[in-house]
Amino acid sequence: MQDTPLCPLCLRPIPPGVPQSLHHLIPKLKGGKGGPTVLLHHICHKEIHARISEAELARTLNTPEALRADPRLEPFLNWVARRPPEFLSRVPKRKR
Repeated sequence: MQDTPLCPLCLRPIPPGVPQSLHHLIPKLKGGKGGPTVLLHHICHKEIHARISEAELARTLNTPEALRADPRLEPFLNWVARRPPEFLSRVPKRKR
């Protein structure tokens, strides 16, 4: 039996059937095509891209540990930690 993967951002399980996506640790547009990826809850992936620029992701926030430590994601991580792993919500689009 396969173990349920953990989201490396929120550290909650990703149960089967829950929307999930692969996050390129270095964005594809910044040279990360074919580079390392991590499996995240879709809501967590959307939150990263809503709050952080591609350039910053490539330059300094290219590990799950660095993302978890970023103060811009702290309110989201505290909030989502109280939600069940299958929780779905709309994430606002990034302000440009």
